[in-house]
Amino acid sequence: MKLLISVAKQRLLVVDDAAGVLREYPVSTAKAGVGEESGSFRTPRGRHLIRAKIGAGQPANTVFVRRRPTGEIWTPELAEQHPGRDWILTRILWLSGCEPGRNRLGCVDTMRRYVYIHGSPEPVQMGMPGSHGCVRMRNVDIVELFDRVPCYTAVDISED
Repeated sequence: MKLLISVAKQRLLVVDDAAGVLREYPVSTAKAGVGEESGSFRTPRGRHLIRAKIGAGQPANTVFVRRRPTGEIWTPELAEQHPGRDWILTRILWLSGCEPGRNRLGCVDTMRRYVYIHGSPEPVQMGMPGSHGCVRMRNVDIVELFDRVPCYTAVDISED
C-alpha cells in the first residue's frame, strides 16, 4: 500500500500494490505551491515515507503544537482568540523524504521542515491550496487514514 498525493488535483489516493485505488480524499497543499527549500512554506515533491504517527487515541479537534497535544480542543471560539494560527489537529503523519538532495538532508529535508499530513478545522476548504507546506485533511479523513496506514508507508507527492 502507498499514498499518492496530487497537488494539481488536491487529492490523496490510497493505492494497493497493484495500483488499485482503495480510497480517495480531498486535501489542501501549500498556498505557496511546491518546493523543497527550508522556509519556503511550499509542499515538497517526490518520494517520502511516514516516519511517525502522532495522536493515536486523541479526540477529534485536539490541537497540536510541536507534535504535542496542547490540552486544547479546537472550537470556532478558540479560533477567534488566535486569528492567523496554523491549526494542526487530531492526528499527524510526519513525512520524511527519501531522495537525498531533493527532499532529504541539508536545506531540503522534509522531516526537518516538519511537513505533515494532518487534520484541520472544519471551515478549512479542501480541494484548493491553502496550507503552509503541509498536506491538510478533514479530521474524519485523517483519523480513517491514520488507522489504515502503518509507519514507513510510501508517500509520493507529485505536481500532476
